[in-house]
Amino acid sequence: MEKETLLKMLQDDDLGLLNIKPTRTAISIDERLLQSFVQINDFYKEHSREPQSNPTDILEFQLFNRLKGIRANKQKCDSLRHADEFKLLDYIEPEKKISSVADIFDDDAFGLLDNEAESIFDLKHVPSSPIKMPDKIAQRKRCEDFDKFEQLFKACHAELKSGIREARPFTGEQQIKPGHFFILHGITVYVAEVGEKEVKNGKVNARLRCIFENGTESNMLLRSLATELYKDETGRRILDHQEKALEALELIQSEDVKSGHLYILQSLSQDPGIASIENLYKIGYSTVPVKERIKNAADEPTYLMANVKIISVFECYNLNPQKLELLLHTFFGSSCLNVDVFDKKGNRFSPREWFIAPLRIIEAAAYMLINGEILNYRYDSESMEIVEIQ
Repeated sequence: MEKETLLKMLQDDDLGLLNIKPTRTAISIDERLLQSFVQINDFYKEHSREPQSNPTDILEFQLFNRLKGIRANKQKCDSLRHADEFKLLDYIEPEKKISSVADIFDDDAFGLLDNEAESIFDLKHVPSSPIKMPDKIAQRKRCEDFDKFEQLFKACHAELKSGIREARPFTGEQQIKPGHFFILHGITVYVAEVGEKEVKNGKVNARLRCIFENGTESNMLLRSLATELYKDETGRRILDHQEKALEALELIQSEDVKSGHLYILQSLSQDPGIASIENLYKIGYSTVPVKERIKNAADEPTYLMANVKIISVFECYNLNPQKLELLLHTFFGSSCLNVDVFDKKGNRFSPREWFIAPLRIIEAAAYMLINGEILNYRYDSESMEIVEIQ
């Protein structure tokens, strides 16, 4: 009777609630280890190299550390030897940990510490006065005015994503300046203030005010921040568009040829129709010094028959003047000033080198042109921003 009842229940199970799937047996530790190593083999097959310590690629970074951990364990190396297709498992003897004076003597394989005539405990040339400790030890605390900095962090991340900013390895203490961003242990740091600099033993130091994107701040020393950035293999400095271009200019070699000056000018015209236009600038290129080029501006239609003010000048090397102007004028073409100007003889001209755009945007475009990145971007005249070409 019970058998008939069970059969009837199974036949009436329209929703399949009684179709119990066999449970999967949990994999063993050895199987899990093998699976993790197979991923390393797969990476090697795809890239023809073992994974590197690449913090910009999370998967590769994880595989690098996994392989490093396996190599440091002889038992794991031996158990995976049969799956080692690319001979990756060379066991690396870990460094002997030194935790006491006895360990130092035990590890003295070459007998360097056996000289009784001059014991290491006979201290010489040691100052009698105690070592002076820093007056102040930096402490991380809550940033009370973080609202002043929050938008800076958001803008920084947005510009990193768009390519306007770029994260590069930290290479020197001279890069720590007010207004600069860094990445320390995965957290973005903004250097808000740099105190008075002191030079001691040839080393420059200063007290900083560092704001962290998690809402905390620290008054750490400049050299302390530099040390932490050096130690952190993922530590980075964040360059804006101007810094990127300036670094490119620093690479100028003696054989490079100076081809002229890229300049940005502002009109000093008293004409209400010109003077009332905000963000109006002339972008031009000159093979002679800019001051010489503009000395007759008040008599030239290209300068709107008025004197001008020099805003920015960029020295350019190995660049074609005509192509340089054409690229910038094309870039800002949608915001070109549409106006007619008459010279002293009554002849009409339509200058095409004046553009309506924020100065910071024009300067950014100039730097991007010099370092060759401008081809990947366009100017949006509605938002008055540089945007990446999709």
